[in-house]
Parts: sequence; C-alpha cells; structure tokens
Amino acid sequence: MNMKKKNNFDIRQLKVPLILMILFWVIAINFWQLKENIFFLFNFGYIGTSIGVGLGIYQILPKKKKHWGRRLAQILVGTYMLVFLGIIMTENMQIEGFFLYLLAGIFSGSTIHYLVAKLAGPVIFSRGWCGWSCWTAMILDLLPFKRHKSGRLARKWEFLRYVHFALSLGLVLVLWFGFDQRVDSPVFAPLVWLLIGNLLYYIIGIALAYALKDNRAFCKYVCPIPVLQKFPSRFSLLKVEGAAEKCTGCGACDKMCPMDIQVSQYTQSGQRVLSTECILCNECVDVCVQDALKISFGFDFGNRELLNRS
Repeated sequence: MNMKKKNNFDIRQLKVPLILMILFWVIAINFWQLKENIFFLFNFGYIGTSIGVGLGIYQILPKKKKHWGRRLAQILVGTYMLVFLGIIMTENMQIEGFFLYLLAGIFSGSTIHYLVAKLAGPVIFSRGWCGWSCWTAMILDLLPFKRHKSGRLARKWEFLRYVHFALSLGLVLVLWFGFDQRVDSPVFAPLVWLLIGNLLYYIIGIALAYALKDNRAFCKYVCPIPVLQKFPSRFSLLKVEGAAEKCTGCGACDKMCPMDIQVSQYTQSGQRVLSTECILCNECVDVCVQDALKISFGFDFGNRELLNRS
C-alpha cells in the first residue's frame, strides 16, 4: 500500500524542474536582449530545458530508475556542449580555451559556460555540473565501476588536479606572452585543442577507471575543473540534507556515493553534506530506504571534508 502511494505521480514533483527551466529562460532572454544575439536565447534555453526535462523525469520515476533522468540530462547537455558548441561552432570548450578567451577579452560561449556553470553556478547548485552535465563524466559513468569499494586514495593524489590546472594555465600564458600567439593563431586552433584535449581526457579517465576500479577516478584526482568549483561550492545553497532521527547508520549512502563522501556522518551530526566533492548526483538520496535524505535549500558554509579513504 505504501509503495503504491510512493509511486503515484504528484504535479508538485515538477515544481523544481519548472522553476529551473524558467530561470534559464529568463537568463536566455536577458542575454539575447543585452548582446542582441539570438545564440544566447537558444543556448541557455536549450540547456535549461534539457536539465529541467532530465530532472523532471528523475522526479517522477521510481527510486530504482531515477538515475535515467540524470543520464538523459548528461547526454542532452554534454553532447550539445561537445558536439554543437565545440565541433560545429568551433569553440574551445577546454579549460585552456577559457583562459585564452579571458586573455583576449572575448565573451564567447566557452567564457559564458565557465563563468555560469563553474564559477558562479556552484554558489547555487554546488558541483551539480559534474553530476548532471559534464561530457567527460557522461562517458565515464557508463563504465562498470559505479562504486569504489575501498575509498579514495591518499589526499596527496588529489594534488594532481592542481598540477593539471597550473600546467594548463601556464601553457596558455607562455604561448600568449612568450611567443606572442593570439586567438587566431594556428597554434590555438580551437577544434584541434578540443579534440586532442577530450581524447586525452577520455583515455586517461577510462584508464584510471579500470586501474582503480572507479568510474570517477579522473574527477577525483586529475580533472582541473574542481579547482574552479570548490571554493564557491562551499557556499552552495543546494546541498544534501539528512534527517538524523530517520538515519539507522546502515551506511548504504556512503557505499553508493561515487565521490566517496561519508554522507551518514554529516547526517548523524545534524549537518547538511558540506563536502565540496558532492556532485548532487542524488545516488545517496535514492538508495536510502528510510527516506532520510533529500536535496534542500539553505545557508551554511562547507568546510568539513568527510571522505572515505583507502
């Protein structure tokens, strides 16, 4: 009887997806009018609609099938970013492209993407980009190692993401100031950077996944994007919240978390999940049989990194 009630559709479940879609369309219309370029109307409208549709499907599906909503959003947004913006529109969507366009003072699709999704956005939705839209994770999440049973490697390995970030920034600065290369220089051909960069990401990401039996190993140790996201994510308005009185301490949420966060410890201490490693994938929410977890809106400061390590 209870199961039947839980699976009944309630129109209120679509409130958050609809609000999100409306927000993106407001941004789309304003950018369109401000820049007098219809691309911005299409760009933000498409992304907001794609995430809204994926989130809406997630909301109405039963728990065991909810992940298909997130997968759909990943495919719709990730493919658009990589194929349409990157390959067809020849935007350098790699982090090096972002650095390059900033130096050149170019307000491109890549620049907007990084400013909205990876710098300003995390103040609202933490690292939700990584969980719902990333074109690299879109492929890595298809690999067979959904959960890393033994936890993360030692903290020192996470320093690799900062090395990657510094090398990417340093390369662009050397080419710009040292060799006087500019956006239109052959050395900065956007399609070449995009294809080679993504090929390397996929090769390294898949190799690490199989070596460490962890789909998200690349995200944890090598990807430079969290360097931009982690600080604003501390102030994220949306975080996972647990009800301590419902939590039985079974640890299912900890085992399911693809980022190795100790979700149950946050819950039992009466805090929201303050870790800046959270990608709001909702895997912990969906696996909890006590319905003790949910995504909530609030004001707190993330400064506790409770992670399972090997």
